[in-house]
Amino acid sequence: MQDKLEQVTDTIVEEANSILDYTFTFSKEINISFKGFLFVVVALIATAFLLKLIRRFLTRNLPEIDKVKFISVFSYIRWLVFLVIFLIAMDASGVNVTAVFAASAVLLIGVGLALQTLFQDIISGIFILVDQSVHVGDIIELEGQVGRVLDIRLRTTRAVTIDNKILVIPNHLYLTNILFNWTENGTETKESVSVGVAYGSDVELVKQILLDTTKVQNKILKIPEPKVLFTDFADSSLNFKLVFTLNDSFETRFVQSDLRFAIDKAFREHNITIPFPQRDVHMYSNVK
Repeated sequence: MQDKLEQVTDTIVEEANSILDYTFTFSKEINISFKGFLFVVVALIATAFLLKLIRRFLTRNLPEIDKVKFISVFSYIRWLVFLVIFLIAMDASGVNVTAVFAASAVLLIGVGLALQTLFQDIISGIFILVDQSVHVGDIIELEGQVGRVLDIRLRTTRAVTIDNKILVIPNHLYLTNILFNWTENGTETKESVSVGVAYGSDVELVKQILLDTTKVQNKILKIPEPKVLFTDFADSSLNFKLVFTLNDSFETRFVQSDLRFAIDKAFREHNITIPFPQRDVHMYSNVK
């Protein structure tokens, strides 16, 4: 009975060894055994578990805002570590890594060219988080598009526009374009409304009317006080600019629209004319 049991055990062990020694052959120089494949899988799972423990250890005492930033940067590093561990595990399991690279050189070049923009996006995302040029909640302007940043991801930055549309920005655009951060110095921004009045108008009355229109706008801050600038003696008008401060840049165009309605109404009540461009045309006739 014991001999039969030993024979069965030996058979099972031999079959298990034959399975583990089974080799997947991809070419003459590139092959990997099932045992080596399991080793690679276990190495990657162990790496993922270890990286998770390291991340928890390093972020345990960080403030919530700094923790989010660290996790974002750590996610980029994690993929690099996975790649290194994968190559080391493949080499340790008997795979000729050099042969793999040589056999796929043309493919890797093509993939590299195709993924060039992707790598630029990832590197740009790291730069954004490291130099802190853009934060979640900032209002930014890029290529004429304005949006409030919702989150900064591995490849893209998501922002919501004034029209409540989601703007997906590839991160590499931050390196190739001029970025305006409206809220880098705080949430308050200076905005303005320009208007022209006819020559001969009472400029002091115009100034007072413009300032009065800001007093009924609750969204315009009282401090700093709104100001009126006399900007130019134009061809057909005296030009003024009403400068005011808002605490939410997303409300700019609505406040500007309300001010223009109020200014037009007040000018009509005080008989102040907003001129349109005029040209004098001289007609000459040659009479012989």
